[in-house]
Amino acid sequence: MLRYSRFWWMVVLRGALLLLLGVAALRWPGATLAVLVLWIGAGFLVNGAFALVAALAGRDVEGRAWMVIEGLLGIAAGLVTFMNPGITGVVLLWLLAGWAILSGIVQLVAAIRLRRVIQGELFLGLAGVVAILFGVLLIARPGAGLVALAFLLGWFAIFYGVVLIALGLRLRRLVRELQDRVMVPAR
Repeated sequence: MLRYSRFWWMVVLRGALLLLLGVAALRWPGATLAVLVLWIGAGFLVNGAFALVAALAGRDVEGRAWMVIEGLLGIAAGLVTFMNPGITGVVLLWLLAGWAILSGIVQLVAAIRLRRVIQGELFLGLAGVVAILFGVLLIARPGAGLVALAFLLGWFAIFYGVVLIALGLRLRRLVRELQDRVMVPAR
């Protein structure tokens, strides 16, 4: 534990950077979305390139053609993202909305089927309703949904940053306590 606690300052630094990111996301939500979309585009490109390299390196691997297709699709998705990031943001929003709606439906069905087996299924059903409403709201107001997504990211980064700072300071105190114990001779 002492070995990892020595790096308390890295945890505090990471928390401080997340805190700054969160404040920036709340202050400039449009810029936050643009950066997020560009990171996703870079991820598509890198994933596509790795898939192509793996396909070329594994010439004797069965199913190599699918790896080539995956690689080309990843590179194409990355290029489309960089050429038209606005479309990518909306597509991401639609994916999130679709996931929320489908997840909500599954939760509702599970709540109905489990009502005889468990208590508290009402909360599972309520979670499903909330997820469905969230998805419908994202579809109904995509512009507002994108801005809301940036705000959610901002608040998450702030809270997560504060927690990491607190953890880092606790690790710092732990290091000092352990050092004090080692330096005080036992009687």
